[in-house]
Amino acid sequence: MTHDLVTSLSPLLTAEAAAEAPASGAEPGDLEQTVWLRLLERVEADGPPADPHRWLRRAVRTEARRIRRTTRHERPYDTEPAGADAEHDPEQLALAAARHRALRDAVGRLPGRCPRLMEALLSPRDLTYREIAGELGISQGSLGPERSRCLGCLRRLLTPEVAAR
Repeated sequence: MTHDLVTSLSPLLTAEAAAEAPASGAEPGDLEQTVWLRLLERVEADGPPADPHRWLRRAVRTEARRIRRTTRHERPYDTEPAGADAEHDPEQLALAAARHRALRDAVGRLPGRCPRLMEALLSPRDLTYREIAGELGISQGSLGPERSRCLGCLRRLLTPEVAAR
């Protein structure tokens, strides 16, 4: 597409888009951009149109009709769609799953009995300190310091991953 073609068509496109946009429900600038894109596609495929001014008028009207048809079939939601809350948002679910995987991977890399202790602390069974101590075979009094040491290790393992995001 030559600079001369763009320069000569620009005022006509602006006027045609401004005239057609209100009836189609589109913004004039959006309609202009779409027609420029169609012209670019046309020039790349078949070369410039024989009668560019006529082609442009027809393209503006065609795009305006397409927008009207699309708008007629689209209906906005009165309320948010079911499940649109963050709890059911696919993107949020994927991010939460990635965070859980990163946590589980880091727990698996902990030294000594830390992986077992952290698994017990993160267990959905919501174990008491007495139950955790019994499961791990350690005294209940040493559970707090051990937990603190393991959390420190876990924090150091996760810091590079958190910083990378």
